Amino acid sequence: MFSENQTIDLFLRGLILTSTGLVWVVILTRINGLRSFSKMTSFDFVMTVAVGSLLAGAAQSTSWGAFGQTSTALATLFLVQCFVARLRTSSGTFEDLIQNEPVILMRDGDFIEKALQDTRVTKSDLIAKLREANVLDFSDVRAVVLETTGDISVLHGDSCAESLLEGTKRPDQ
Repeated sequence: MFSENQTIDLFLRGLILTSTGLVWVVILTRINGLRSFSKMTSFDFVMTVAVGSLLAGAAQSTSWGAFGQTSTALATLFLVQCFVARLRTSSGTFEDLIQNEPVILMRDGDFIEKALQDTRVTKSDLIAKLREANVLDFSDVRAVVLETTGDISVLHGDSCAESLLEGTKRPDQ
């Protein structure tokens, strides 16, 4: 691809293709905007993983054709993400179709066993998240929410506005 010497070719391919692929991702991100790697939805998370995988593929390309295909796939991912984001903002039905619903795992200091079971989150994992959030007593916890991205939000303090819990799934306790 770059040199007759196999060692030099491998080195140059890794250096040039990785750098070019990375610059291409930065250009696409600048065009698509800050939302590109936001991880606000499960779709965004998949996008982030796919871009990383494709960038690795670009770095390992053995021909310009393969590199071009990978570069086109990257551009297509960004285009699809932009299209999906626009559809989500204009259609509640489409958003409901592709978006998971956040789930309340704990409320007012009490674990919601059914929610833990349905989401396959163990009590020990949840307690670890409570420690990360500096919770000192279960009774201080107003709500724990498993977000659509898989992140866990811990709301603790004296009170919690119900509006913060709008759109969450509340399984029977």
